[in-house]
Order: sequence, then C-alpha cells, then structure tokens
Amino acid sequence: MIKQYLSIKGQYEDAILFYRMGDFYEMFFEDAKVASRVLDIALTSRNKNDQTPIPMCGVPHKAAQSYIARMIAAGHKVAVCDQIEDPAAAKGLVKRDVVQVITPGMILDNALLDAKTNNYVLAIAHRTDRIGLAYLDLSTGTFRLTESAAMDQIIEESLRIDPQEFLLSESSRSDGLFAPVLHATAEKAVTYLSDDSYSAALARERLLQQFGTVTLEGFGCEGMPAGISAAGAVLQYVKDTQKQQVDHIDGIETYTLDAFLWIDDLSCRNLELLQNIRTGSRRGTLLDVLDQTVTAMGGRLFRNWMRYPPLDLATIRARLDAVDEALNSRQGRGQLREYLKAVADLERLGSKISMGKANARDLTAVKRSLQMLPQILECLSAFKSGLFVWVGNVDQFKGLAELIECAIREDAPPVIQEGGMIKTGFNSELDELVQISRDAKGYLAQLEIKEREATAITTLKVRYNKVFGYYIEVPKARADQVPAHYVRKQTLVNAERYITDELKRFENKVLNAEEQRCKLEYVLFDRIRAQVFSHHAAIQRCARFLSRCDILFNLADVADHNDFHRPEINTDGIIRIEDGRHPVVEKMISGERFVPNTICMDNTDNQILVITGPNMAGKSTVLRQVALTVLMAQMGGFVPAREASICVTDRIFTRVGALDNLSQGLSTFLVEMQETANILHHATGQSLVIMDEIGRGTSTFDGLSIAWAVAEFLHDMDAVGVKTLFATHYHELTELAATKNRVKNYNIAVKEWNDEIIFLRKLVAGGTNRSYGIQVARLAGIPRNVILRAKKILARIEAGNLTTKLPAIREASPPSNRVNERQLSLFRKPADAIIERLAALDVSEMTPLQALNYLDELREIARQVSN
Repeated sequence: MIKQYLSIKGQYEDAILFYRMGDFYEMFFEDAKVASRVLDIALTSRNKNDQTPIPMCGVPHKAAQSYIARMIAAGHKVAVCDQIEDPAAAKGLVKRDVVQVITPGMILDNALLDAKTNNYVLAIAHRTDRIGLAYLDLSTGTFRLTESAAMDQIIEESLRIDPQEFLLSESSRSDGLFAPVLHATAEKAVTYLSDDSYSAALARERLLQQFGTVTLEGFGCEGMPAGISAAGAVLQYVKDTQKQQVDHIDGIETYTLDAFLWIDDLSCRNLELLQNIRTGSRRGTLLDVLDQTVTAMGGRLFRNWMRYPPLDLATIRARLDAVDEALNSRQGRGQLREYLKAVADLERLGSKISMGKANARDLTAVKRSLQMLPQILECLSAFKSGLFVWVGNVDQFKGLAELIECAIREDAPPVIQEGGMIKTGFNSELDELVQISRDAKGYLAQLEIKEREATAITTLKVRYNKVFGYYIEVPKARADQVPAHYVRKQTLVNAERYITDELKRFENKVLNAEEQRCKLEYVLFDRIRAQVFSHHAAIQRCARFLSRCDILFNLADVADHNDFHRPEINTDGIIRIEDGRHPVVEKMISGERFVPNTICMDNTDNQILVITGPNMAGKSTVLRQVALTVLMAQMGGFVPAREASICVTDRIFTRVGALDNLSQGLSTFLVEMQETANILHHATGQSLVIMDEIGRGTSTFDGLSIAWAVAEFLHDMDAVGVKTLFATHYHELTELAATKNRVKNYNIAVKEWNDEIIFLRKLVAGGTNRSYGIQVARLAGIPRNVILRAKKILARIEAGNLTTKLPAIREASPPSNRVNERQLSLFRKPADAIIERLAALDVSEMTPLQALNYLDELREIARQVSN
C-alpha cells in the first residue's frame, strides 16, 4: 500500500495527497505533518514499532470537503486519490488513482466559493511583441481572452480581474519580462506549467477541439496567438486537474482593453470600490451601497459592470433607459425582484451538472428556477426597453422542469449513491424494488408470529443488524425447544441466534433489492442529469439574461431609495454635477447632514480645479465623489446628484494619501512619486485625474515645486490638457490661475466663530491662504499646552522672526499650566497680517498684474476683519 501511495504521490509532488482508505482519507510522511498542522488534527504514525515509523493522519471521507477547504485557504493544493474499483471485487490491493486536483483556481463546491465573486484562474503568455492573457471561472464556465503590447497593462488587467491562481510557463521564472508579474503575484497562488502547454499551435488545437469548431474566427481571436497560447494553457490545466471533459466550457469571449473605462488597481483601492481600505471588508464601499442584487449570478455580473464600465455611448444610454423605465414602475419592479429571489445560481449549477458533481437537490433548484421563468417574462412584457426582452424558446424549459418535477423527490438526500432520490411512479422496476424493501418490516412481523406459534416460544424475536443480517433470537433458557431446521448463527450471554432457509432466501431478496434499487436510482438520476445538461447552452443564456435584469432593476431600486437621478451622457468633455453627494459617505455619517456640492469641469475654461482648505473640511470627499459619480454614470446607473451631465471618460486616476511600503523599501515620497509618474505617463485628454495633497512627503519647497510642475504638465499635456481635481495645502498653487487659463481656484469654506472653526463642507470659488492646522490639531485632541506653544511659534514665524537659527522660537516662554490663565486668541489680527505683508513688500520687483493680485488678497483679508 505504501508503495502504491508513493507511486501516486510522485506524480503530484506539489499537492497534499488525500489517499482514500475505507471511510477515511489518509495522509503520510511530510503531507501528514503539514496537514495535521493546518487542520489541527492528531499526527500519529504507522508501523510504530519500526525504527522509522511513518507519520500519518486522516480525515473522514464524508467530511472531507470542509478539510479540503481549509487546506486550500492555507495556500495548498489537494490531490484527491480515490478507490477506482469495488473493494469487494478487488483481488489484492484496491486500485487507486487521483480523480481531481483542487487548487485555489479550480474549485466547484459552492461551500468553498463566494456566491457573488468569480473564482478565476489566469494565464499569461508572451509571443514576440504581444502578451496574451486568458482567464476562466470553472464554476461558471466564464472564459475570456485579451492581448496587449505592454506588460504593465497586462499586470493592471490581472489586478482588475483579481484571480485566485496564476498560471505561468516554466521559462517565465528566468525571463526578465515576467519579473513585474512575479512581483505583482507575490501574495497569490502561482503554478508553473511546461512551456509546451503554451505552444500556440497546440493551444489552438485544444481550443478548436473543446469548442467543436474548425476556426476561432467566430470568437474574435483567430489572429491573437499570444491570447490563444494563454487560453490553451488554461484549458490544459483544467483537464490535468479535473481528470475529465469540461463540456460546459463551450466558447471564449475576446475583448480589448480600450473598450472600457480604465480604473487601475490603486485607484480602485483609493476610491474604495470593492474593499474598505481600512478594514479590508466590503462594508463602506461603493459595491456595498450599490449591489443589492437578489441573485448570486447577478451579483457577479454587477461586480463586472463596476470594473468594466463601457466607453460605447449607445450601450451606456441603453442601460440608463432600462434603469429609468424600471424606476418609473415601482410595482412591476418590486414584483420582478421577488420572482428573481426564487432563481438559483444557474451558472454554477450548470457547471456542476456538466462535471457530474450535481446531486438531486441541485436539479430541484434548476427546476424551481425554470418554473419561475414564465412569471418573470410575463412581468417583463410590460417594459419596452430592449434589455428586458427575452429572445429564446421558453417551451423547452417547461418540459425540462416537468421532467424533474415528475422524477426527483423534494426531500432527496445530498448523496446520490444511496437512493431516496426518485419519486414513486416514475419507473415501474424501481417501484417494485422499493415495495420489496418496504414490505420487509411487515414480513418480519408476520414471520415472528408464525415462528412463535410453531415453536411455542413466546419470547422468540426476528431481527436484523448490519453484521449478521436477518436472524431469529431465542432466550438461552428456551434453546432446547428450537426446531431442528434452525441453524445456530451466534451465541450470546443470554440468547442464541439462528437462521433458517426461508429467512436466508428473504434476506437475499431484500438485500439484493436494496442494492439494485440504489444502482437503478443512480442510473435514472444520471440520465435525467444528462438530459438537463443537453439544454446547458440555453440555460446559460437564460442565466445571463436574468442576471442583467437583476442588475438593471437593482440599479433602479437603489436610485429610488437613495434619491439618485439620471445623468446626461455627453461627448463634449463636460462634467457638470449639481448638488452632488458621496454615495457612501452620506450613508455612513451620523449626527450631521451631508452637504452637497456642485462641480463644473470642461476642456476650455475649468479643466483644472485647485481646491484649498483645511484638513477635515471635506476636500477629499469632494474629489472622490466626482470620480464615483463619473463611474456610476458610465456603468449605466443613476447618480447621487440633483442633476448631472457626464462626458465619456476613458480613465480615472487617483493620487491620494500614501503609506510607507517598508517591506519593499519604499518611502512615502517615493510611492507618491511613482503613482504620480503613472498618471503623467498614461492620462489622456479624455481622462479624469484626482490629485490629493501631492508633494507632502518631502520638504515644503521641494513639494511645492513638484506640485506646481505637475499641475502645469496636466494643464499643458498634448496641448489639450486633462480634467484634474487638485487638492492641496500649498496655497501658492492658487497663483497658477493667473498664468494658466484653464485653471480655476476653489476652497472648502469654514466659519470662524468664538475662537472655534466650523466646517461648512461647501465648495466655493476662490482660493484660501489659511490652513487652520493648529485649530484642527485642537479638534483632534492635541493637549492644550502643545496648542498654546504652537500658536506662539506660529506667531513668530508669521512675524518674520524665524531665520535659519532658532533663538526666536526658543525665546518664547513655555505656556503656563495655570487653568485660569487668559487664553491667547486663536487667530492673529488680520490687520497685523496686512501691515506685516506690506512692510515686507518689494514693489520694484512686481509686475502690474502681480501687484493687482496682491492687492486683491489684502482686500480679502480686510473683508474678513469687517465680517
């Protein structure tokens, strides 16, 4: 047995081998040590008395899935090795072989999957000047392919797809081109395949054979050898791990990266589209607010819509039309969403049925879903949008549902080898076998009465157990009264057990009937399952249709409950948002009303908005809500604004806050500059850029210089510029508006009142030259003594008493700790500030325009005095 184990294990060295022995899966040697630690089960040993005992551990066969799930979650692969012949009929050692390899990207069991998230395995291939990418969700059959000439685009697309497992060629380990890929996949499962798996010619043949076609033209990828190589590698990996045909993979979708709004992984995280940046959970994300879909497959498609908003104007407007119609029909919308709640995950059920993993309960779920279709279609008939029109034959589903209804019991067990699945009346032969089994108890009762009368032993019993089968039990004290034809079977302390020829014939009949029943039920079930799969393509089209309806009615429902409005989609390069709100923040805040803001951007006068204002005032919220509004509009949803006109945008970039990446030796400033460089290299005239506090990670003058130069670059880029929201604490950047005609200044208003500042959260025209840093520090809970000291230091700095030496600061006496000491004013007198600035002014060095701007600033300070 150990020789057999080692022979099989040698073929799957990178996996933990679950080796079937009776009712357990056993693990040996190093696998046992690893598994016992991960699964927290006892590590024992085989041949304990030997000098070198063999480490071993095991898990029950019937509970194996939960243990496999834990192994996968810990980053291990599991090779499931089963007995492939009947142990009762085996001569010598039972034959065994691996029937499935389960990896992070090769999971079918719903218990191991997130219902609303695809589980992708992704392959990357390099061919001359092109890089191909293909990915598959085995649990749904979703299979996609694309190509690019740039590795950085492929990496970003990989991050957008977020696969659970990467497939790379062996040669990629030493290929410098793949170094960034290996870096990006450091936290993911990576499997290396032979270079032959990536052969373009062999890959093409695999795809043609899988799809049953003579060309790939119909899938749009015939001229994409790099993409074909990647897709072929994925398909080979599936067959190697699943050990069977995967007939539900019947096509591949080819797409181009420039057909969708591009939001890179960094911006996705900064905008908290899918994951809360602080907790890592879904709560507090845009997905959490917008995704109220009622089907699992609708939830997966919604996630795809959010990450792949189309650039095609007709597609966007068609979605908006459908959402608009659904919004205006509250009763119909509510009814349809109730119907959809009864629809099971047809995509994943179809895959399980195809691969022989479905049980009777899965077929019942398919039946219930198909039975809902007529009601859903009748409800949809009242809507005019083409996206709500079903094109297909519904009659085939009616017949299929009736077949399952007639055949499969509602209370069928989860296992399919032990009977109890098929209804009475479906098959006469099965009914006869079931009747024999049911009659067994009655027969035994009659036999017991008959034997008691014949022997006069009133305490005689006729019983059954799994070890001895059927028997007659007589108390030992009455054993001398048993008839001669009784054959002793077993002796107990107080009783004797016997068998008769009649009882033996009955036992054979009943036990054979039970065994035959289970076998016949499985055969009948398998036929029904095959018949259901014969409609697989139509069921999957239905699943995609219902998923789309789920999304559109979900978007309408969310709009209705959150006061979202339909945006206009324009091609004029205009982003105009009237009274816009942040869709997530407005639901998370408590104790205050969310203050809406209006933003107007274009490519002629208001292309770059420089936004100043203190921390905590709401600059970042305004920036993010604009980006989210553009995304929501372009994916086809209504937006959190009273009115909006949104231009089609090709990319959204964000540069907000940075954390030191110490594990990679990257400082805050370096990370910040890398992110900024990415924007400057890839933004276009149709992009939207969000820049929040660039240059903070270095000295003030360096940071200001870089921020100024970046803003100028974005304004002048390709002579057309790019729409940019530029939040900053560098008030000097407001001077850009004097030299760059498409730059406008805005600030987040605050109110000074009785030694306090009040955040008004309102975006108003014009810049500000105050940060209120000390006031914000006090609101944050900085000790009073520190605040007073900071104010004195600030006063000396603003008065010009600070040079490269520090005596002016040191001369400031420490603040007193006396509670009753009169508190210094939190704000300097504006009149003093005007006098100081005039005294330091060198008029001879100023141009007339600079003098006028300077005068305007002094006037603004004077207005503050009068207010």
